[in-house]
Amino acid sequence: MASLKIAVAQINCTVGDLAGNARRMLQAAREAAAGGAELLVTPELALCGYPPEDLLLRPDFYRACARELSALAAAAPLPMVVGHPEARGGRHYNAASLLKHGTVDTTYRKQRLPNSEVFDEERYFDTGDVPGVIALGGAHGVVRVGLAICEDVWQPGAAEAARAAGAELLLTLNASPFHMHKLARRHEVLRERVAGTGMPVIYANLVGGQDELVFDGASFALDAAGRLTHQLPAFAEGVEIIEYANGGLLPGGVAPRLTFEAEVYEALKLGVRDYLGKNGFPGAIIGLSGGIDSALTLAIAVDALGADRVRAVMMPSPYTARMSLDDSREMVRRLGVRYDEIGIEPAMKTYAAMLAPLFAGLPPTAWADTTPENIQARIRGMVLMALSNRTGDIVLTTGNKSEMAVGYATLYGDMAGGFAVIKDVFKTFVFRLARYRNTLSRVIPENVITRPPSAELKPDQTDQDTLPPYEVLDAIIEAYMERDESPREIVARGYAEADVRRVVGMLRKNEYKRRQSPVGIRVSRRGFGKDWRYPITSRYADEW
Repeated sequence: MASLKIAVAQINCTVGDLAGNARRMLQAAREAAAGGAELLVTPELALCGYPPEDLLLRPDFYRACARELSALAAAAPLPMVVGHPEARGGRHYNAASLLKHGTVDTTYRKQRLPNSEVFDEERYFDTGDVPGVIALGGAHGVVRVGLAICEDVWQPGAAEAARAAGAELLLTLNASPFHMHKLARRHEVLRERVAGTGMPVIYANLVGGQDELVFDGASFALDAAGRLTHQLPAFAEGVEIIEYANGGLLPGGVAPRLTFEAEVYEALKLGVRDYLGKNGFPGAIIGLSGGIDSALTLAIAVDALGADRVRAVMMPSPYTARMSLDDSREMVRRLGVRYDEIGIEPAMKTYAAMLAPLFAGLPPTAWADTTPENIQARIRGMVLMALSNRTGDIVLTTGNKSEMAVGYATLYGDMAGGFAVIKDVFKTFVFRLARYRNTLSRVIPENVITRPPSAELKPDQTDQDTLPPYEVLDAIIEAYMERDESPREIVARGYAEADVRRVVGMLRKNEYKRRQSPVGIRVSRRGFGKDWRYPITSRYADEW
């Protein structure tokens, strides 16, 4: 029977870097050809990177992609299936083309366009309606290969149509972003397509960071019984050759699964590395507080970039505990990063003197008067941004998802910066990640993990002075924000009505802050970013 050796190119593409992405694909193609492959398959929209967003509204963008695709076809050392945007007859498609014998031989156009979560492909693309089947000569005959693009396999229809058109093997090009538990869900969905078509499937996925999204790669293959025959490592580029012979896939390498905490930690590392690398920032600056959020952010940054590209700045006030200073000094010693201490008490006194005449006679706001606390945070933000301006390094903010939800992050203060590393990580999971990081090497002092969290903006302050315990807080936020449960449903699950009213009220009141926050890495199914689009001005009353 016919056989075919197919190479999966799990590559890290950069949006808009057409020539650079083409070079990456050619490098993978040469490696594949040297290994005996007869076809190379690339991820979805690999030529232009994913997601190109409103670049897809520019006619010149499509023209540039078409030129680069033709040049890639002329240089390809073996047949390649390449993902790219296509403008044709006044319509626009998310496409995959077979490059063969120096030309663009066949083009398949995506039939299912996702328009939920972080996806809005209906804004940019028209739908294709013709099954994609290509015939390729392998070592012992012709293999008929069906093509699909990402969402095509998340719904029934497109894969089945390829099977009906004569396909015996399915290749799917993907730009499937990471979130927690995503790989298991991909396996589940692809097994449904295998069951519906009887075809084995090869799943090629993008890897790399793009703004708030991280693509984990983790490409894989399933045989006609739905068994996993190949699994590429997550969060790393690679080329894997998969052999189709005698009507099925021959077994190959299966990379071990990462633990839950390791998956998220690797996603955060990759997100930091690519955000800085692809945007040309020479290094990172982090305001260190002695607390767990800044400690975890510092560890991630060093692991992603190297100690020589990271600078930590401690800015103590009269309320900063000696333990915070000692733990910060110990952590930077363990990591080997540059460390500076800049006391902010002189600036606090200056601001107090400047503002005293303006504040005279004014009562505190309806909320507890946090003005002095916010001034401290903004002094620190100004120091960090001044260093950023002078050095060109980017400030990494340290606020977590719990804080982003309820507004426990100060505008122009601890929210000042360019990239929010743990913006989509709940406080309870921050502790889990810190403990995981210490299993690799003990860089985070134990005091940082075990002491009660505090902003240290006034005497004897702890977070739980004004918030429910983080286990309760995070559960309420997750139910309301990620699962769209009403307050009444959350209370019915056993949470105190007073806590639910308080947390939901804070979440809704602070939309204006989140809209001004830096972009941050998405690791959950719903983060405060592309897939959270709530109005700032709204009088909707929740169901109670």
